[in-house]
Amino acid sequence: MKKIALTAGILSGLLFGIATPLSKALLGELNSFQLAGLLYLGAAVAMLPFIFNRNSQLLPMFKRKNLLKTVGIIFFGGFLGPLLLMLGLKSANAASVSIWLNMELVATALLGVLFFKDSLDKFAWMGVAFTLLAGIVTTFGEGVSSIASGLLITAACFSWAIDNHLTALTDGSSPHSVTFIKGIVAGSVNFGIGCLLSSTSLPLGSLAPAIGIGIFSYGFSIVLYVTSAQNIGATRGQVLFSTAPLWGVMLSYLFLNEPFQWVHVVSIVLLALAVVVTNILSHSHRHSHIAIFHVHYHTHNDGHHQHIDPVGLDNKKGGHAHEHAHEPFTHEHPHHPDLHHRHEH
Repeated sequence: MKKIALTAGILSGLLFGIATPLSKALLGELNSFQLAGLLYLGAAVAMLPFIFNRNSQLLPMFKRKNLLKTVGIIFFGGFLGPLLLMLGLKSANAASVSIWLNMELVATALLGVLFFKDSLDKFAWMGVAFTLLAGIVTTFGEGVSSIASGLLITAACFSWAIDNHLTALTDGSSPHSVTFIKGIVAGSVNFGIGCLLSSTSLPLGSLAPAIGIGIFSYGFSIVLYVTSAQNIGATRGQVLFSTAPLWGVMLSYLFLNEPFQWVHVVSIVLLALAVVVTNILSHSHRHSHIAIFHVHYHTHNDGHHQHIDPVGLDNKKGGHAHEHAHEPFTHEHPHHPDLHHRHEH
């Protein structure tokens, strides 16, 4: 399960990393509300095949125990975060914005420790420090845009940090359901506001590209991040996701023929160290699990899931999501603050 979480986190960063320069190109024709809305509507479109599956687990998001978390995910992650990003992107270059987005990791770590019981050991804090240093080093090669843009991006990062933790704790629905609800509700609201504020007719030629970016860079990326966060914790998942800016740099070398900069090599090394110390080095101690009944993506070879699957699900085929129960037990193994390990060290 850990290998799946690591792979999912890195792929989520890759898909999101290509969104910033592509979105920058579309802001010439769409306003910030319209583009933010279309990106998340694209994310919802990407989830439609999964939503119509009988195991989509859509309704649990609106049960009383999850309702406040669902509202927070929609508002902070689907409405406020992307809107602030588009506003900041409008007055800054895409490279600088990509680098500033690393602040999401710092925000996720701080809020996790202060409010969400995301206990971080020394390795996790080392990963946060390496990731922050990677962003600072890369800035030396890109320059700094306006302070106002930086503040907007920072505010977006804190909005997504809240969303990250609420998402990691939402164990009543599958990652696809979380992404669909966030996309369809927040996307519709943002797009509607954008159309009301626009003084020009909607550029129809920009709709398909914006939705296409949303499908891959937001829809599939969010699902991969949720899968990672629910299994290794929001902060550790965010370290993997924070490789997004450098994926963009690498793609610019390959396809845009942008000039090579030595600072990017240093940043890549720092991010690699962050991934290693945060997600490969882990602690182990004896701990107890209470009885719990919940839903999340899981496999049956992680030491925590020995239940019998419902009819129609074959656990030999790999991971899946469905309602299942855990009996109380105590054991010792290396672990991260996932849905089963939100205890104090």
